[in-house]
Amino acid sequence: MKKKILVVDDEVAIVRVLRDRLEMEGFEVLTAYDGSEGVEIAQKEQPDLIIMDITMPNMDGLTAAKMLREKPETSHIPIVMLTARGQESDEQAGYQAGAVLYFTKPFSTRQLVREIRNILGEDEL
Repeated sequence: MKKKILVVDDEVAIVRVLRDRLEMEGFEVLTAYDGSEGVEIAQKEQPDLIIMDITMPNMDGLTAAKMLREKPETSHIPIVMLTARGQESDEQAGYQAGAVLYFTKPFSTRQLVREIRNILGEDEL
């Protein structure tokens, strides 16, 4: 059964690149374009992993991650922060919000896929 990944980012191009690459790698991909939509989809679909931007409209990724951590039905889902915010304080805030990995843009899709497989306990194909 395919692992399900939720990509939450307000940049359509980033969502498209990630969706295409992750689907090519054999994952099922769900998408959301702001934090509140991401939280709603995560609760409904129970993805195996979430990739989330920080700076988004309506609800930022830090707030969304904290909400997901507080809810028993989503607290177990690993969250990878994928953001242009590269300051050490931003990274610390990401981990404090519940991220298991903090990735900065621009990024290598190959490295990101490798890290995702590691988090999910999968071997590379």
